[in-house]
Amino acid sequence: GNEECTTAVNEATMRLSGTFGGADWYSDMKLDPNPMRWGPTPLPSSNSSVNFLEGIQTLLGSGDPTSKAGIGVYVYAFNADMSGENRSTTADWHTYNSDGDFLIVPQQSGLWIQTEIGRMAVSPREFCVIPRGVVFTVNILKTNEGESEKFARGYMLEIFRGHFQLPELGPIGSNGLANARDFLHPTAHFEADDAIKNTACVIINKFGQHLFARSNPHSPYNVVAWHGNYLPFKYDLHKFCAVNSVTYDHPDPSIYTVLTAKGGDEEGTALADFVIF
Repeated sequence: GNEECTTAVNEATMRLSGTFGGADWYSDMKLDPNPMRWGPTPLPSSNSSVNFLEGIQTLLGSGDPTSKAGIGVYVYAFNADMSGENRSTTADWHTYNSDGDFLIVPQQSGLWIQTEIGRMAVSPREFCVIPRGVVFTVNILKTNEGESEKFARGYMLEIFRGHFQLPELGPIGSNGLANARDFLHPTAHFEADDAIKNTACVIINKFGQHLFARSNPHSPYNVVAWHGNYLPFKYDLHKFCAVNSVTYDHPDPSIYTVLTAKGGDEEGTALADFVIF
């Protein structure tokens, strides 16, 4: 009956202490009209072992993820993998976001990201987007010598409504800024090694800025093929085609937009723009 079903779900999923990014969305967020800047994210102590999910800190936000409105801005710094031999926990960690889409920008050291759809190597001067609901794991990218950097850090933008898309080009025409052909999707990949695919792991769900964990008896990476367009992707910022004035004045900053997310409260406004300067 319904009572038995409810009991089973409660036993399988456990709410973790604290909040995502170390900030309570309703008590820690304070309005401040002052312009601000921030320095490099402090690195984890060499005596501690911190993975990607543990190393995320909230910078600012707006709206409410439970009502699918607003954005969150975060920084991350970590020195341990979520899966594999260099992990910070006894079991592999995997995660997915029920609140919105993540845009992840590595600043120092690249990221090796495994998703249900496939794998991506994302280096500094690149960024990636992980859509809502897609399970993924983040490790530090290994160098050409096969060794991982000692730490990684960077920035994250989360949108609670809609999805990222290319901006309308208007008078620019059919080409310019970020071209659709330069965005890369992963190739399908599944765990074929019995020692990995049949090993229990922990899957953590970000939901309402809280984290909920459940044990899974096998790897979540068992998709052998896919089709469609609801996918993680990455982009190399070197391929951005900048547009600028050759006479005078400074055109609107929208000409530097790489991706936009519609959903502003007024027509013609964006929920968030990701721009390059």
